[in-house]
Amino acid sequence: MTGLTLQAQTKSYNVFVKYNFQSENSAVNEYAKGMGMFISRPQVKKDPQTNKTTAKWYATNNSWIKDYCEVDNPPIEKDILKIFPEMINLPQGEHSYMPMSWRLTEENHETVLHCYFIMPADEVTDMWLASEETCLVDQESGAQYRIRRTEPETYRKHFTIKAKKGDVVDLKIFFAPLAETTKEVRIYGVPNWSMMGAPVTVRHEAFGTFEYQEYDTIPQFRKPIVEKEHMSEDKPYDMQNWNTWKVMTDAHLIKPVKNETMAIWRTPEATYLAIGYEQNWTTEYWSFGHDIKLVDNTGHQYKIREAQGLPLDELFFMNGNSGDYVAYVLVFDPLPLELTKFTYIEPEGEPFNTWGANWSGHVLPLDVKQLRDNQKLFVYQPRIIVE
Repeated sequence: MTGLTLQAQTKSYNVFVKYNFQSENSAVNEYAKGMGMFISRPQVKKDPQTNKTTAKWYATNNSWIKDYCEVDNPPIEKDILKIFPEMINLPQGEHSYMPMSWRLTEENHETVLHCYFIMPADEVTDMWLASEETCLVDQESGAQYRIRRTEPETYRKHFTIKAKKGDVVDLKIFFAPLAETTKEVRIYGVPNWSMMGAPVTVRHEAFGTFEYQEYDTIPQFRKPIVEKEHMSEDKPYDMQNWNTWKVMTDAHLIKPVKNETMAIWRTPEATYLAIGYEQNWTTEYWSFGHDIKLVDNTGHQYKIREAQGLPLDELFFMNGNSGDYVAYVLVFDPLPLELTKFTYIEPEGEPFNTWGANWSGHVLPLDVKQLRDNQKLFVYQPRIIVE
């Protein structure tokens, strides 16, 4: 699993979106943003007398740095759901995961890295943001944009941060303005946000050019039905005995497409990924496992929930015609709207005994725009028989 996730990270692309708006004092040009790595919430302690909650953040390996400070009344990002609308779907609770989200902007002729931190308690100790190691590196020119300062002032210090539990604190790191030719930078020296060489695609566009993306409606696909619970032997499912596999029929038919063509529909509740296959035999076997997943550039995984109308973790037969083109729909956790690229991972399956057995794995970098353009390829096409 770890190997596949790392492989996916090297093949996936950075999340970026252009989002420009006018604040009271200046224009903010957003170069890029990401939900960030998901971190388990630290243990929270509550004072029974004051109801005040405290938590100790995960130690950063800078024990030789003794400078320490307290941050009271830090800047709070009140519009975090405008920046990350998908946050509304995040699970809550002491044992859930929290995103270490970030945003790279141009403000007042400076480059600003916003590091967002959802307060798991009223007071969090042992926090760390940045030091002299923190910089942006232009991947084409090699220019290093070294850190100028932080707000609040926590440069090269461990610190305790105090705010209301649940508030989203906006910790800022400032750099010189990026060159207009900059297309990609790597961010170094922000370990708590997993930025130790993180690649970021930068876009220079005119203010006001961003168009909000809209969710899709739930796609309507013909769902296969069970023709026979077992091929020929009424026994519990056994992947090594194809006579025990289910036999399905009435798949969603489409016009001919290249094998394994995909399309995507995104809703606030789920992601629907359709995959088109050519059926080479009248009765052909398939399988979809619970370990299929989508992975974004941070390594965050969007798990499969179901294969519509089909069994998960079982080999099954589909009855049809040789020459059919069928579409199966996999349902995953919802993808963020601003995610433009991700990786589809299907691990290699366990070997099984049958003619032509093949359950190879896939690691496929995918582009959301192309997948949405492919929606038109998955319109139901009744079978046409010419005698």
